[in-house]
Amino acid sequence: MTAPDPHSAALTLAQWLSPAFPIGAFSYSHGLEYLTSTGVVGDADSFLEWARQILQHGAGRNDTLLLAAAYRAASDAALAEIDALAAALAASRERVVELEDQGRAFVDTVNAVWRLDLPPLTYPVAVGATAARCDLPIDLTARMYLHALATSITSAAMRLAPIGQIAGQRCILALRSICDDVCAQALAADLDALGSSVFLGDIASMAHETQYSRMFRT
Repeated sequence: MTAPDPHSAALTLAQWLSPAFPIGAFSYSHGLEYLTSTGVVGDADSFLEWARQILQHGAGRNDTLLLAAAYRAASDAALAEIDALAAALAASRERVVELEDQGRAFVDTVNAVWRLDLPPLTYPVAVGATAARCDLPIDLTARMYLHALATSITSAAMRLAPIGQIAGQRCILALRSICDDVCAQALAADLDALGSSVFLGDIASMAHETQYSRMFRT
């Protein structure tokens, strides 16, 4: 496949990572619904601090490392190992749901539209592998993936907590530099750098499984 020009690559990634792409991103809160129900996150400042931790020290960082490894995978067997690792690292059933269901939906769509033949994969692994097959730049892919995660959880926060649209956009702008820093570090590392220290986020995703009233799947 001929490498697309930079503008075409950016538009392809914008399509893949758009809220319109049919992976159901709007239905996942990454445990945020539980945190808002308990008052841990109740305004823009507390949300922004939680989001920073997720991106810098939790799933955001790990997803970027896994995406980059999938992009660079030398064989289908190596890709399968990375995918199994991604699922094994999920700290709760709901994190597995986020990874596997969104990844399956992503693969189904790119296989149908871009005529690929990828197997079912977890979401960050699917994005990395697809970008490699479409000759899209890894640095832009990683940054747009992480920015899409930031916008997705911000959208959830605006539906769950007293965070207005203007405050939400300020949060996204504040998180942009975090996305750049995390991606720069992740792209210079390998899977030995995997690890998370956002224990409250993991506990929130576990607690959400038994939450009585829920708007979101996770």
